[in-house]
Amino acid sequence: MPIPTIPVPPPPGPSPDGGRHPFITPGYRTGFVVIVSLFLLWAVANNFNDILIRQFQKALALNRAEAGFIQFVFYLGYFVMALPAGLVMRRFGYRAGILAGLGFYALGAVLFYPAADVRVYGAFLGALFVIAAGAAFLETAANPYIVAFGDPARAEQRLNLAQAFNGLGATLAPSLGAWFIFSGVEHDAATLDAMNAASLDAYRAAEAQMVQLPYLVLAGVVVLVAAVVAVVRLPPIAHDAPGGTLRGIGSVWRVGALRGAVIAQFFYVGAQVGVWSFFVDFVKAISPATSERQAAYYLSISLLLFMIGRLAGAALMQRIAAVRLLALFAIANIVLTLVAAFAGGTVAIGALLLTGFFMSIMFPTIFSLGLRDLGPQATLGAPLIIMAVIGGALFPPLMGWLSRGAFTIQHAMLLPCLAFAVVLAFAVWMQRRVASPQCAA
Repeated sequence: MPIPTIPVPPPPGPSPDGGRHPFITPGYRTGFVVIVSLFLLWAVANNFNDILIRQFQKALALNRAEAGFIQFVFYLGYFVMALPAGLVMRRFGYRAGILAGLGFYALGAVLFYPAADVRVYGAFLGALFVIAAGAAFLETAANPYIVAFGDPARAEQRLNLAQAFNGLGATLAPSLGAWFIFSGVEHDAATLDAMNAASLDAYRAAEAQMVQLPYLVLAGVVVLVAAVVAVVRLPPIAHDAPGGTLRGIGSVWRVGALRGAVIAQFFYVGAQVGVWSFFVDFVKAISPATSERQAAYYLSISLLLFMIGRLAGAALMQRIAAVRLLALFAIANIVLTLVAAFAGGTVAIGALLLTGFFMSIMFPTIFSLGLRDLGPQATLGAPLIIMAVIGGALFPPLMGWLSRGAFTIQHAMLLPCLAFAVVLAFAVWMQRRVASPQCAA
């Protein structure tokens, strides 16, 4: 039997199913909806970055390499702030950690306003780092906290359902960003070169200011969510007293499931970001006649499949053990990335597009499996898994380096293939461990 990630409070009143905890504990359903909304919020922050990369090239005269630094800074924020987030929750509890995360998020979004006025790239990166700090707090808190809302034996299913709304945010963010941030004014290099200094400066200023209103609105939404979090009824979770933090981290790191989850998550996030970062380039390389807009449309389909996969995964876990489903999805993506790397035409494009569906359950399932043996020590284990998203900062540059010369961007998809093989190895190892709980950690 799996050990619950966090102690789950008994349902208020008799259980409707004869003593078993329900999927969502009666009395906490509103709280569950509020916590699930956080998954959508940090997805919007993450996926707005794809729009900013293009917008900052126009507003700040950046090249692609410089604009791509946005992703590095964002994932660095996750890496740096995940452990402090866990320590805050260990000392003050999950509600305090969520409120702190929403505070950072709102502050970073507000900082976009002065950054757009001064048009200094470092100011924007600083604001993004603050938003990433907030997102790190939210992910570190919300992922394990979802376990507290019902039957611990169905934790993976519940987390995949919550993560489906993360997929919804990922699907909506590019369209929202394109609608509210892109001005629709595009000048080619010749037109820009022909502008006088005053006209060029006015154009850059107008493009920079396009981000101000959307991020102020985003900050307002985040503040409203924080107000609801402050008063909504949430499951009471005992948190650890201060002291012995380093010793506690060392203790949880000795748990084999956690170590395996950290490694698997590093490779999974690297594969996900690598595939999506180079999806448009991949399509253009396979089919040069395909427009960038059409390639981006294919990417949006992959993101939609990602959301559908999480909903389907949550349903499938009623019949298939989460660890077995993780193994099956990893095998599917190994096959698909191999096809993408070596096939041609629509077959290769379709194979890479379908990886979105099978990536869907990986993050939440790895996360939940890594914490299942930690009990109240989840506040120390969760940040370590969140820190593993640094793989998303490292894989794209490596894939870009690999795609030079004869080793094309198509062949670079072998790196995500290798990453999915690591996820499969973790799933197989965890399946044997669950089957033989007497195995050493």
